[in-house]
Amino acid sequence: MKIALIGYGKMGKMIEQIALSRGHEIVSIIEVDNVHDFDSPEFASADVAIEFTAPQAAYGNFLKAFDKGVKVVSGSTGWMKDHGDDVRRMCGEEGHTLFWASNFSIGVAIFSAVNRYLAKMMNGFGQYDVEMEEVHHIHKLDHPSGTAITLAEEITARLDRKDGWTVGTVTNPDGTVEGTKDTPADKLRIDSIRRGEVPGIHSISYDSEADRITITHDAHSRKGFALGAVLAAEYTKDHSGLLTISDMFDF
Repeated sequence: MKIALIGYGKMGKMIEQIALSRGHEIVSIIEVDNVHDFDSPEFASADVAIEFTAPQAAYGNFLKAFDKGVKVVSGSTGWMKDHGDDVRRMCGEEGHTLFWASNFSIGVAIFSAVNRYLAKMMNGFGQYDVEMEEVHHIHKLDHPSGTAITLAEEITARLDRKDGWTVGTVTNPDGTVEGTKDTPADKLRIDSIRRGEVPGIHSISYDSEADRITITHDAHSRKGFALGAVLAAEYTKDHSGLLTISDMFDF
């Protein structure tokens, strides 16, 4: 398969290594200083472009790829609120293809399925309150993480006593803490911690007077995310429309 990379940071380089090891060809690498390569024949020859950039750049990258008839796999977050409707229309009415996920890790896909099942089960046990904590490296500027938001939305869709999520405390790399743990009873609180080079830890806890139930996903490295992105590209090559992890894994 011919793959184009949009974004060539740590994740992009790891995706390149894994794609090459699986027999694929990298035909184009686009960074901030060579965006004109979107118009190159090499980019247009790609079966799929894998995009990991910033929220403010992602939507424009989709448009450029769609204009060249190139399918996109993206792990960029933060663009859905402003551009989600347009992307759904383009993938529905205009025939373009985007595979989007806030997290491509196979382990997170399994964890997400467990999260959905547990939330459905806990809907019948109102004595348990639920909260979430996510930990990431100091270079991650947004909080909560896109993965945390996705997990929270899965919970609130299945838990009648919660009608949304809210930001709780944010522990900064210097140890200072912002925000509060005092949140409305009908909101799921997400606390964020930024420290060291942590790839990502997400913990969801159901707490009652009697006991506490916690499920956790702890990523050891970015390799799981990169492998998942390449697997998504392989899946996307032969599928179309607006795709996500639940299409690729039938949990």
